[in-house]
Amino acid sequence: VIAEDGSVIYAKDAETVRPIASVTKLMTAMVIIDAGVDLDEPVTVTKDDRDLIQLTGSRLEFGATLSRREMIMVAVMASENRAATALGRTFPGGMTAFVTAMNRKAAALGMRDSHFADPAGLSVDNRSTAADLALMVTAAYDYPLIRKASTTTRLEVRPYRKRGPLVYGNTNRLLKNDSWTIQLSKTGYLNEAGRCLAMQAEIADQPLVIVLLNSF
Repeated sequence: VIAEDGSVIYAKDAETVRPIASVTKLMTAMVIIDAGVDLDEPVTVTKDDRDLIQLTGSRLEFGATLSRREMIMVAVMASENRAATALGRTFPGGMTAFVTAMNRKAAALGMRDSHFADPAGLSVDNRSTAADLALMVTAAYDYPLIRKASTTTRLEVRPYRKRGPLVYGNTNRLLKNDSWTIQLSKTGYLNEAGRCLAMQAEIADQPLVIVLLNSF
């Protein structure tokens, strides 16, 4: 738990390197926005966006098309893996260039014990520490679109021309609790990572960054 001035209020194993699962998607969103690409440009899901690592499913079938902005929204708020992968695949220079940009961004933020391997967080090689992720949350808070995506509780999108809308909900159930004032959040889960949560919340009128890794 980190205060606004950067002081540590509570820490346990804050320097232990662990898999971070979908918390990765905060970095993905920052790198896409930093690139200055057109957020209104349509991005279409292809077979290349399948999850061949964890074999997770998706409601975005091949041919599903959303704007890059909507892909960021569903990737961050609903942890949509194909959306995150499609964002990386359509990055200038492709997926290899995207992963390189993720690691370059991490280094620029001072995340010395972090490594990124894919945009969705499906690989266990997406690793970081609670201390490093606190830096990432603080950086992500400066992006209005990421704040919006991570705190939106419900979103309706239309990825198919001749079908009705898809409704997505936020993976952080705390957003529905009126006693919490959450300003940014991202959850993550893999068997290898356990349950993960990185967020900024206002508690007793003070913004705090809270990072939990492998914590039920």
